Amino acid sequence: MTDFFLQLKSFFMKTQIMIILSALIFCNSQLSAQDKDSVISLPEISITGSTKVSNVLNNAFVKTFPDAENVRWYKLSKDYLAKFIKKDMDHNALFKKNGVLKYDISFGYEQNLPADIRNLVQTSYSDFKITRAINVKEGGRNIWVINLDGINNYVIVRVEDQELEEVQRFKRSE
Repeated sequence: MTDFFLQLKSFFMKTQIMIILSALIFCNSQLSAQDKDSVISLPEISITGSTKVSNVLNNAFVKTFPDAENVRWYKLSKDYLAKFIKKDMDHNALFKKNGVLKYDISFGYEQNLPADIRNLVQTSYSDFKITRAINVKEGGRNIWVINLDGINNYVIVRVEDQELEEVQRFKRSE
């Protein structure tokens, strides 16, 4: 019975690592066009616990995500972060105080992928199982970052505009 729990713990740790790596790879791809030798100083961000929002912001949120459930708001410097569930996916949506949506990141699984994206991935990686699907919507872009689990490898792929790109491949440790 202990082996089962050790395998389960190992699986959850690997899944968390894949999610973190996916987010880092996405962020890194945004910075790759910049000069590699430059130093980028990001502004300080402060997050305050669950907060109330203005009617303008709330109306914009309800219009954008009418089926949202379990909404929690957080002040994030000058912006507002809404964490919620919609169609069995966890969402993090960042809004400006005037109600303009900056981005929406949603976390799901294979069943949350659109059929055309799922077919594209399964056709290219038929020997792999889709373990996680992350959708990033920002600035008119719709990007899926998908974690795949194979016999010998873990793979992270990115799909945007029906174009599939393998972002990272990791050798499984036995």
